Amino acid sequence: MLDADFFRRWMTAAAASVDREADRLTALDSAIGDADHGSNLQRGFTAVTAVLEKEAPDTPGAVLTLAGRQLISTVGGASGPLYGTLLRRTGKALGDAAEVGEEQLAAALREGVDGVMKLGGAAPGDKTMIDALVPAVDALASGFAAARTAAEEGAEATTPLQARKGRASYLGERSIGHQDPGATSSALLIAALADTAEADGE
Repeated sequence: MLDADFFRRWMTAAAASVDREADRLTALDSAIGDADHGSNLQRGFTAVTAVLEKEAPDTPGAVLTLAGRQLISTVGGASGPLYGTLLRRTGKALGDAAEVGEEQLAAALREGVDGVMKLGGAAPGDKTMIDALVPAVDALASGFAAARTAAEEGAEATTPLQARKGRASYLGERSIGHQDPGATSSALLIAALADTAEADGE
């Protein structure tokens, strides 16, 4: 079972990963976006780890809801509302349980991803974060490692696609040949989840 501490460590691992990969995310974004994806997420997840230390929520749902709220208030552009919605909706779906199982987390994450699709109007194949998140949630039934692999493969598969949503869609065919930064950062988030579970022996 996964408790609040597990979810705090997931957010801390995600922040460390975004920190490490910020330059790469920004480089990807400079090709087809505003060249600020890495720095925006870095600022957001740094704020998330700070607020989680200060407020120490005591349920998994509360951890993710607070993290999502913090991302919405600190991250500029589309990333803040999209990532914030993902975590807040997932947290809300987990409810007030002190511990949750992997199946509950998978179901809650699916609600979170549905919220992102609704907010951004994106579907799989549109060259967005959805291309990493949907396969990850689908694979979560087979375990955290399978979800990580699915997210990473989903992100890589955005390279040959033409963007149909977001800033990159303005480029038309020029968006082809570039990996989507949002899908890449989403894969980092799922990889951080898998790393946290592995460290726990889940």
